[in-house]
This record gives sequence, structure tokens and C-alpha cells, in this order.
Amino acid sequence: MEKKPLHILLADDDESDRLLFMDAFAELKINTIVNTVNDGAQLMEWLNKESNRLPHLIFLDLNMPRKDGMECLKEIKRNEKLKDISIAIYSTSDNEKDIEETFRNGANVYITKPNSFNKLKKVLEKAVVTAYQYEDQSMIRQNFLLRI
Repeated sequence: MEKKPLHILLADDDESDRLLFMDAFAELKINTIVNTVNDGAQLMEWLNKESNRLPHLIFLDLNMPRKDGMECLKEIKRNEKLKDISIAIYSTSDNEKDIEETFRNGANVYITKPNSFNKLKKVLEKAVVTAYQYEDQSMIRQNFLLRI
């Protein structure tokens, strides 16, 4: 019996990053359904639309127009309906302040966007595994930042 697909949602304002993300998941051996939104405002609209299925995992860019990733993270974690969705921060920033703040606000994993397609595939696969490994337990700080 085949496992049900893993529903993934990416919020990122960079179109080329969204396309690379989709291409990477298409090559991975993980049964996924991947959707994307262009910014934090669209993310929150998606999550609050009754007809949309809630994702198992959100990849969330921090620097986006209209509503940034940190605002979205806080809003998701305050919402009873959404607070249990796993969140992987997916950002160009490797600033320790950003890493610490997202950890304190409930993100499951922090990923600095890799500079090659092969590294991207490896880190996305590792993020999916890590987010689910710690889904029912508190995340420990040393496993929070994923590096490939």
C-alpha cells in the first residue's frame, strides 16, 4: 500500500526560488503535492480558505513583501486550527538573531537556502524527515539549523 502524499506549501516571493523548489521536489523520491504562494499575505489567505487542504509542512521565506515570514510564523502558531503545522524557515539569511527568533516562535527547522540544486534537494529531503521526526516532541536547538 502506497503512503498518502505529503502536502507541502512554499511561501516565497522569488519566482526562480519557487521554480527550483518545485523542480527539486519533483526529483525527490518522496510522494508529495507541492503548492506555492508569492508572499505572506497569500499564505495566510491560503491557510484560512476552507476549500484548501492544510499542508503537512510549510516552507516559509522570512523576507517577503506585504507580510513577512516572521509575522506569518507568529500568526500560524497563535491560531488553534494552524498551530500544529510543521514549519521550515527557508531563507537566505543566516543571521543568528533570525535563527533564534524563529526557534523561539515555534518553527520546526531553519534552512539557509543552498547555492546549488543538488544541495537544495538534499536539504529539502532532510527537512521533511527532520520536521516529522520531531513533530510530536519538543525540538532541540542543535537539530534546528539544517546544513548540507
